[in-house]
Amino acid sequence: MRQDVHFRDLGIVEYGEAWQIQEALLKASTSIKSRRVKGETTEETEHHLLFCEHPPVYTLGKSGDEAHILISKEELSQRNIAYYPTNRGGDITFHGLGQVVGYPILDLEKYYTDIGKYLRSLEEVIILVLAEYGLKGDRSPGETGVWLDPDNKMKARKICALGVRCSRWVTMHGFALNVNTNLDYFTLIVPCGIADKQVTSLEKELGRIVEMEEVKRRIKEKFSLVFECNLI
Repeated sequence: MRQDVHFRDLGIVEYGEAWQIQEALLKASTSIKSRRVKGETTEETEHHLLFCEHPPVYTLGKSGDEAHILISKEELSQRNIAYYPTNRGGDITFHGLGQVVGYPILDLEKYYTDIGKYLRSLEEVIILVLAEYGLKGDRSPGETGVWLDPDNKMKARKICALGVRCSRWVTMHGFALNVNTNLDYFTLIVPCGIADKQVTSLEKELGRIVEMEEVKRRIKEKFSLVFECNLI
C-alpha cells in the first residue's frame, strides 16, 4: 500500500529552526509509538518530507571531527557562517543558499527496519534526479552520499551529502544536493571528513544556473517513485 507523506517547503530557514521543526515531528511520532505499545491510543504515525535552503552553516555529525573545520570560531563569526554540532551521522558538511536540503521524517516500520537500505534509497532518489540532467550519479563504497566518477581518484567529486538520525525507526536529517551552491565554502572544511575528493554542483557540471523549483519538482517525483508514496 502506498504511503502518504506530508510535504512542506520551508523556504530559506535558519538551520536551528529547521532542526526544531524536525525534532517536533519526530517526537510526535515516537510519542504515538510509545502510547500504542501501552494500548493508550490507536493513532497512526505520519510521514513528512521537508525542503529548505539554509543561510551559510557548517554542521558536524556526532562521529565527526571538529578539526575538519579549517578556520577558527572567530573567523566563522566574521564570515557570518553558523556552526552546529548535531545528532546526525556523518562528519562535517556545509549548507547554504542554492542547495536543496531535504529532511524526510519517515516511520521506517511502515517500510523496512534497515538504515542501510534507507540510505541507499535516498541516494537512489538523487541518482535518478541527476540522470534527468544527463549526469551519472553513483555511490562510492564505504562513503555515504552521491558522487560523480567515484572510481577515478583524480576526478571523483561529491554532489550530494547524506546524514541521518533514527529514533524508534523514525528518521530525521537527510540530504543536501548542491544545485547553484557557492562551492568556495567547502574549501574551509574537509567535506565529510574526506580529504582527497572534490565537491561539485549541478551548476558547475552543467555550466549554467539551474532552476531550483525544477530541481525540487524532480526530487519530489523521484522520491515518490523510490518510496512508493503520495506527497500530500
